[in-house]
Amino acid sequence: MARKLNPTERRAQRNRSRLKKNAGEGRLRLSVFRSSKNISAQLIDDTKGVTVASASSQEEAVAAKGSNKDGAAAVGKLLAERALAKGQKLVMFDRGRYIFHGRVKALADAAREGGLEF
Repeated sequence: MARKLNPTERRAQRNRSRLKKNAGEGRLRLSVFRSSKNISAQLIDDTKGVTVASASSQEEAVAAKGSNKDGAAAVGKLLAERALAKGQKLVMFDRGRYIFHGRVKALADAAREGGLEF
């Protein structure tokens, strides 16, 4: 018997199905992971199964900003710089189970300002 999904799991499942549908466009996936103390993001090429670029609030370049919205924005900016250095500009934003608010939104806005398009 299948168990019922809680609202967070349903939201993540809905997001994953949307990403799978758009995966054939050849764009990288910008995946976000948020914990209570840190935030990290990575650009993933799903066709090859490799991570192209990543950034985290635990890195020395970003750690001084903290793990609040300012730190998340610094992570987004750093990830955008690394992606542009590798020649990648078009991405799909994968927020996972997190709602688009607070630190996740700050990271996405900074990545857009850094030159990524999604």
